[in-house]
Amino acid sequence: MIEFLRATALWQHAGVHYVRTEAMVKGFNIPLSLEFDEGDTPETQYVLALDGVLPVATCRLHRVDGQTAKIERVCVLESYRDQKIGRDMILFAESWLGELGVSKIVITSRDTAVGFYETLGYRADWNQTDDTGVFKIVYTEKIIRS
Repeated sequence: MIEFLRATALWQHAGVHYVRTEAMVKGFNIPLSLEFDEGDTPETQYVLALDGVLPVATCRLHRVDGQTAKIERVCVLESYRDQKIGRDMILFAESWLGELGVSKIVITSRDTAVGFYETLGYRADWNQTDDTGVFKIVYTEKIIRS
């Protein structure tokens, strides 16, 4: 059974860093200096998914303004993909952000993952893209309450 947590404790942050290192640094060969950036502060909010004691997925939450937030650095360990963990983690993050008063969520998605976010109700804007040198990024957004 996968458990989703609002990561606050040091050990939970260690789990977040473990998943991001395994999934993004090792999995996609992204340098640590690019994966961990100014968005990772002691105040940053993260969701962590645990399979028992093993951290298996995570995402970072970033408040853009009073009504808008971004879900960033979404990653699931390769051996746990295609088990709906990513979907459930996004829904958990949306619920948490809704509690915080957010009405719009933005995800800048890898172009190959846009379909995943569209199944969750995100609308892709293919006119807003960026090529980071690592991935082609597409802007997506979802209104979670009006």
